[in-house]
Amino acid sequence: MMKILVTGASGFLGTALCAKLEECGHNVTRLSSKNCDLTKDTSLLKFNEDKYDQIFHLAAWTQAGDFYLTHLGEQWVINQQINTNVLSWWKTFQPQAKMIAIGTCCAYNPSLELKEENYLEGGPDFGLFTYAMTKRMVYVGLKALQKQFGMKYLYLIPSTIYGPGYHTDARQMHFIFDLIRKIMRGKLFGAQVSLWGDGTQKRELIYRDDFIDALLKLNEKYDNEIVNIGSGKEFTMRQYAQLVCDKVGYDFNKIVFDTSKFVGVLSRQLNIEKLKRLVPDWHQTPLDEGLSKTIDWFNVEKDKIFTGEWKD
Repeated sequence: MMKILVTGASGFLGTALCAKLEECGHNVTRLSSKNCDLTKDTSLLKFNEDKYDQIFHLAAWTQAGDFYLTHLGEQWVINQQINTNVLSWWKTFQPQAKMIAIGTCCAYNPSLELKEENYLEGGPDFGLFTYAMTKRMVYVGLKALQKQFGMKYLYLIPSTIYGPGYHTDARQMHFIFDLIRKIMRGKLFGAQVSLWGDGTQKRELIYRDDFIDALLKLNEKYDNEIVNIGSGKEFTMRQYAQLVCDKVGYDFNKIVFDTSKFVGVLSRQLNIEKLKRLVPDWHQTPLDEGLSKTIDWFNVEKDKIFTGEWKD
């Protein structure tokens, strides 16, 4: 049994990861904004008494949609504070712990192949630049601490993570959840469905349980690695929308595509050759099955999700 600390423990990924770690018999300390303000450099001092074997750093201040464009300065300051405080706390109080940190695929330069050796090359897409650079800085910090102080780390870069259990009160959701919510709302309330962009932009999904499985397998065997974790396949928004429409019984032809809205890069597919080489026994949930499970969860939670403005 290991002692493990997890930042961002109440998030979509953190909730499931903590549950899995506890299922494996580990003693997990869960940090969230409710019990620890990571923007303050003294916030972690109350956790000094325990010596942790591993620290999973998931915490980040961000939201989906066009949040990136309207909170540039805040994203830089807040995320830099969070990341610096966590890394500084490791150096001073937890140098024995391995750090497992989560990056972002939007930190890649979209003109380059999205493989690990290109993660720090060029600049991220302009619309996501500030947040993406704070994530790059985490990786730079891990590498620096490893070289000077011997830190053991993993830096894992997911494509968009999806599955059951997203936040029912989220006003802005990552694209696949937003797409499901809009189409289900159209079906339930006869509302118009409007999706951002012309529908040709492509995205890649990774099922949450699959991501956690890959993370734990990598963590068991490897140190000081940067690894993409994705499905290795991307589909257009129109293809995702058609799949969801078929599953919920909504007429795809009624969807309006709003080309005035921000959509980011037109394609974002991770190269997962390194993942397949390091974890050859890793298996993925088929997209059709993963979407069905996610939609089933929406159906169970629909009374919580479709409230207020989402019923109007």
